[in-house]
Amino acid sequence: MSTRTPPEPERAPIAVPSPAPRSEWDAWGSTPAHLPAGARAIVAALLPGKAHPVPRRDVPALTPSRLDAADLEALGETVGPEHVTTSDAVRLLHLGGKSTPDLLARRLDDVQTAPDAVVSPSSHAGILALLAVCDRRGIAVVPFGGGTSVVGGVDPDAGAQRAVIALDLARTAGLHELDAESLLATFGAGTTGPQAEELLGERGFTLGHFPQSFEYATIGGYAATRSSGQASRGYGRFDDLVHALRVATPSGELDLGRAPASAAGPDLRQLFLGSEGAFGVLTEVTVRIRPVPAATAYGAWSFPDFASGAAALRDVTQRGIRPTVLRLSDETETRINATMGGHFTRMRGCLAIATFEAMTDADADAARAAVDAVFTAHGAKSRGEDPARSWERGRFASPALRDTLLDGGVLAETLETATTWSNLTALKAAVTEALTTTLTDAGTKPVIMCHISHVYPAGASLYFTCIAALTADPAAQWAAAKDAASRAIGKAGGTITHHHAVGRDHRPYLEDEIGPLGVAVLRAVKHTLDPRGIMNPGALVALREAQGPGEAQGPGVG
Repeated sequence: MSTRTPPEPERAPIAVPSPAPRSEWDAWGSTPAHLPAGARAIVAALLPGKAHPVPRRDVPALTPSRLDAADLEALGETVGPEHVTTSDAVRLLHLGGKSTPDLLARRLDDVQTAPDAVVSPSSHAGILALLAVCDRRGIAVVPFGGGTSVVGGVDPDAGAQRAVIALDLARTAGLHELDAESLLATFGAGTTGPQAEELLGERGFTLGHFPQSFEYATIGGYAATRSSGQASRGYGRFDDLVHALRVATPSGELDLGRAPASAAGPDLRQLFLGSEGAFGVLTEVTVRIRPVPAATAYGAWSFPDFASGAAALRDVTQRGIRPTVLRLSDETETRINATMGGHFTRMRGCLAIATFEAMTDADADAARAAVDAVFTAHGAKSRGEDPARSWERGRFASPALRDTLLDGGVLAETLETATTWSNLTALKAAVTEALTTTLTDAGTKPVIMCHISHVYPAGASLYFTCIAALTADPAAQWAAAKDAASRAIGKAGGTITHHHAVGRDHRPYLEDEIGPLGVAVLRAVKHTLDPRGIMNPGALVALREAQGPGEAQGPGVG
C-alpha cells in the first residue's frame, strides 16, 4: 500500500470562517417556509381547479458507487482517505442543484442518480493532484460549492467516463490574503457568501455581493456562473469584482490577473468566469472589496405602469446615479407582493425600491434625493421607506417558498434574461406570451410576474416568476413552458441567461446566441484544458464526440 503523504496547502488561510450550513437534499435551505396568509389567499383565488400535490418523501435509494478499491485508494492518496467517501448520507447531499425540475425529481424518482463518491480537498495542490488521478482513471469531476444551481450546473453526470465524483470545495473555505491598501481579498473557492462577509466584516470590509443564493452559494460558484447580486447597481456583477483567479485543470494550473488592468493579450480570466467547472476548478478567487458603509437610506416609489417605471430606471442609470439596489416590479408582481406582505394593498401600478449605501448619512440621503427627483419627473409617487426595508428583510426567503407550494400542488419557478432598453418591452411581452400560452394549453392558466433588478446604461435584466397549478406530469409541464420561453427569448433578441448560467438546461439554446464558431471556440478551450472531457460533462459545452479514458478528441463543431 502506498504511504504517499497528501500535499500540504501551499498558502494556508490567514483566517478560517465558521462552518457553513447545508441545504437539505430535497429542498432549498434547511428550514421549511410557511406561506403567509396573503399567499394562501392568492393561490386559492388565482389558481382555481384541481392541482396535483407533490409531497416530500422518505430518503430514496441511490445509484450504487461504481468506484473500486483501487480507485478509492488513489483518490485518498491525493486528499487523505478520510476525505473520500461513498456514504449514501453524504452522496445524498450532492445530487445536483435546486431548480424546480431538480426538486421534482427528488420527490418523484424512486432511485436518485448520485455521484460515485464525494471527495473533499483542502488546497489548490490537492485539487491538482486529484484531477490528475481522475484524468488517468477515467473519472468525471463535478466541482460542488453550495449546490444552488438552477440550470442543471452540478448534476452528477459521468458523461463518457466510467464514474463521477463530486468535488466538494467546503474545506477550501478561508481568507488567504487581505491587501487593505489595494482593497483586495483572496478567498478559497469554497467560501460561502456569509463566510466571506464574516471574515471581511471582522476587518471592516465587505464584498457587497448578495444574490438570492447568498446563504449557501460560494465565491468559486459566483465566479464560475457570472453571478449578479441584488446590490449589482452599487457594487457591480461578480465578474466586475474579480481581480485574479487561480485555476486547476487536467492539463495544469493557471494564475491569472496580476494588475488592475492589462493589455497583455485577451483577458484569460474571462475564459473561466462563467465556465461552470467545464474547463477546470477555480481554487482561489481574489476580489475587490470596500469598507463597510456607515449609512444606508431606503426609498420606494409607485409608477402608473411598467413602461414609465422602466423609463425612470433607464434615466437614473444613464445619468450615472448609483443606488446600491434598484428594482422595479411589474403590475402583477406589485399587486401580489403587496397582498402577501400586507403593504399598500390599495396601491396600483408598479413599485420600485432602492437602497443607498454611503459612508455618511448625508451622502446616502443625497443619492436618494437624486433618484427621487428623476422618478418624480417620470410620474412616480413616493411610498416612503417601508417597502424597501420589508424587501431587504425577506430577500433570501423566496426560494424556500417553492418547496411549500409544491406540497400543495403549485408550480413556482423563475427564469431570467436581459436586453437593451429599446428592446425591453418587446422581450417582456414575448416571454410572458410564451409562458402563458404554453401553460394555458396544458390546462393550467398561470400567473406571470416580472421585475427588473439589474440595470446598465445600455439595458436591463428581466426576471420572471411563473405560478401555476401542477399537472399530473409536472416535469413535462415545466419543460414545455421553459422551452417555449427560451425560444421566445432567442427570437426576441434577449440573452438566454443574465446570471443563472448555462449549465445543462440552457445548452440547447447557446449556439443560437453565440453561433457555431463561438461554440467551436469554447470546445477548443475545453480540448486544450480538459482533453479527455472529465470536467463537469454536459455543462456549458462538450467535446464533439464521446470519449473514454485516454481517447482525447479534437475540438470540432457538431
